[in-house]
Amino acid sequence: MPKEQVCAFCGKPIEPGTGIKYVTRRGNILWFCSSKCMKNYLVLRRNPRKLKWTKSYGIR
Repeated sequence: MPKEQVCAFCGKPIEPGTGIKYVTRRGNILWFCSSKCMKNYLVLRRNPRKLKWTKSYGIR
């Protein structure tokens, strides 16, 4: 049975068979629910704690 993953940026659960898997140079595996989350994390380098639509908004 496939395991349900969690988005590395927004914290939303990802159903098996969906999402984007990204492997870093160090071998870390990051799962993203959408290209929006992937671009905010990798290209724009945004902090998820500063965006209202993420689960980690406002956490210190």
